[in-house]
Amino acid sequence: MDEAVVHKPIPCDLVKVLGVEPQIYSKAETFTQAFLKNNAHLNDTKSVLSHKAVILEYSRPKKKTSTKMKAKGMNAQQKREMKIFHVKSEHQRYELFLPLHELWKQYIIHLCNGLNPTSSPQSVQKKLVKADFHGAIIIVVRSKCPSYVGTTGIVIQEFKHVFKIITKQDRVKVIPKRNSVFEVEINGFSSYIYGNKFEYRASERSAKKFKISGSIDL
Repeated sequence: MDEAVVHKPIPCDLVKVLGVEPQIYSKAETFTQAFLKNNAHLNDTKSVLSHKAVILEYSRPKKKTSTKMKAKGMNAQQKREMKIFHVKSEHQRYELFLPLHELWKQYIIHLCNGLNPTSSPQSVQKKLVKADFHGAIIIVVRSKCPSYVGTTGIVIQEFKHVFKIITKQDRVKVIPKRNSVFEVEINGFSSYIYGNKFEYRASERSAKKFKISGSIDL
């Protein structure tokens, strides 16, 4: 509203109707300031009256963000220096890993809902390629390196590109997955794993889609 309209004198025809006595400008200004000071409790009435509207906003208190530092894992070089994956010589005995193999067999049988002659080879193969192979007995049936063919042992460690196995002769061998075909036998059921299509970590294979058929150029 325009300030001039506020201070405009009351028309004569409304003086009798309202029953008020018109005041001069100075008296009206004094009364208005005193009224606002006593009733509105505003320190700066002039600044408030100079705006057309007063917007009241509610600001939510900001949440304090936690500055916790995430623990950083060791890199590959640090793991090698600390020999985390090193198997001590006194532990390199085939018989020590036989209980691990028995646990792996129970795990695979449960994963495949039981292995029997009526089990579908395709469904078993799909679950095997995504399974954890620590404790499995594998046989190298084909490889570009003839010295690997026929090697048999229990998988004690699996990495992205290699299997680390222990043989019946208590020898630890590292077999590359690439250019190799492995045979896995569980309760008379044999499955073949193509290493070229198997170069993933055990944790990565669970979400990986594999084709049932495979090939290898030897």
